[in-house]
Amino acid sequence: MIETTSRQSWLGYLPLARQAALLKDDLLDPVDKLLDDPALVELVRQSLARRYPRSTLTGRPGMAPDRLLRCCVMKHLKGWSFRDLERELRSNLVYRRFTHYDADETPDFSTFSRTFALLSPAVTGQIHQRVVGIAREQGVAEGRKLRTDTTVVETNIHHPTDSTLLGDGIRVLSRSLKRLAAECQEGSLKVVEGGRAVKHRLLEICRAAQSLTPANPQRLGNSYRQLLGMTGSVVRQAGTALKDWEAGGMKVGGNIVQAEVQIRQLRHFLPWVKKVIAQTRERLWKGNPQAPDKVLSRFEEHTQVIRKGKPDKPTELGRLVRIDEVEHGVVSGFQVQEGNAADTQAWIPALEQHEALFGQVPWLATGDRGFFSAANEREAKAQGVKKVALPARGRLSTTRAERQKQRWFRRALRWRAGIEATLGNLKHPFGMARATDKGESGFQRYVGWSIITKNLFSIARWGVQRRDHAPPR
Repeated sequence: MIETTSRQSWLGYLPLARQAALLKDDLLDPVDKLLDDPALVELVRQSLARRYPRSTLTGRPGMAPDRLLRCCVMKHLKGWSFRDLERELRSNLVYRRFTHYDADETPDFSTFSRTFALLSPAVTGQIHQRVVGIAREQGVAEGRKLRTDTTVVETNIHHPTDSTLLGDGIRVLSRSLKRLAAECQEGSLKVVEGGRAVKHRLLEICRAAQSLTPANPQRLGNSYRQLLGMTGSVVRQAGTALKDWEAGGMKVGGNIVQAEVQIRQLRHFLPWVKKVIAQTRERLWKGNPQAPDKVLSRFEEHTQVIRKGKPDKPTELGRLVRIDEVEHGVVSGFQVQEGNAADTQAWIPALEQHEALFGQVPWLATGDRGFFSAANEREAKAQGVKKVALPARGRLSTTRAERQKQRWFRRALRWRAGIEATLGNLKHPFGMARATDKGESGFQRYVGWSIITKNLFSIARWGVQRRDHAPPR
């Protein structure tokens, strides 16, 4: 059952509440009023109501929508994990007052994790649109200017070497086999414990890869052969267990439901481990490191290889995200893209999303050189954009050089450079450098809430600046 947003204060807490109200937080207090917006709370309430068919009427009291909304903002503002969020809410009166928990009991980290997952990417997009709507209503973002850029948001994975992927495969298959054996009758399934040997092989491969002596390539190959042999042994055992289960030869003496869960895990993981074995052999013995559909992670399968041409970081592992920004630092739109597409393909979708949100195209639209193409300029002007500032690449013609030297064009490019600071602000204070939520849906939700939190503080900061610079009455 969804908890109500109207709660009665504890009588014994009132004296402390008066003292806690005197504690001011210059960062949180301006945002507190923005989060009281009824439309934002209603969007979260509707998302909670879809958890079960009768979530609004029956069941244990769950998290109230206003508290969930504020906890999401707090988590992304501070860059906390769910455990950090639980610990800080228990110990800080300012955070309790901001999240409306006051003297009530705070949930544990697992409750936060499960409840946050109810906010799907679609709901997160609606909340983002409402926050941009608040910016429009308060005059912060009029949508007259647009600057766009793309950036890479990393997924929460370790570096995907073949050896570590093989180690992951052995670990997940062995874990499922041991749990399945625990639910079966004694002697039905025997699992060989190989974790210690796997760890030694991984350490040998790591040391051999770092050394440049002539003997190390042979040592590296021998260690990989042993690791592949161990992986193949676990794969064969998992395949035999699946065949015995399907033939009815495996007798379950424990929980049949848990046994079926482990069988599903084996069916899910087994093809993936076989693919890792194939790509390892392709690289080591055929000299082909560019295997098609190369596996990068078992747990974040949506991870993609992105190359943006950065000298210090030529290859990034994550997803490409387009960021659209309007006046006063408000991020009006974003999109998690597929693959390592050229920036030229993101220009028109950015204009279309802006028009759908503001009801009109921007008066000025700008981007970096990656967005330039003659077709993009023509299409933007055809849609009604008055001034398009996309610097051309390569050697410029006389006409083009004169156009890019005009005052409005140079001023537009100077304004465009501000989006680089926005990207850095999103990644570091608001935690968008690495998405820690699991799965593709969690990745999109994490990116969306980083942007929502940043927008709320941009709106609040603009309100404070306008108040401070207002002429005295």
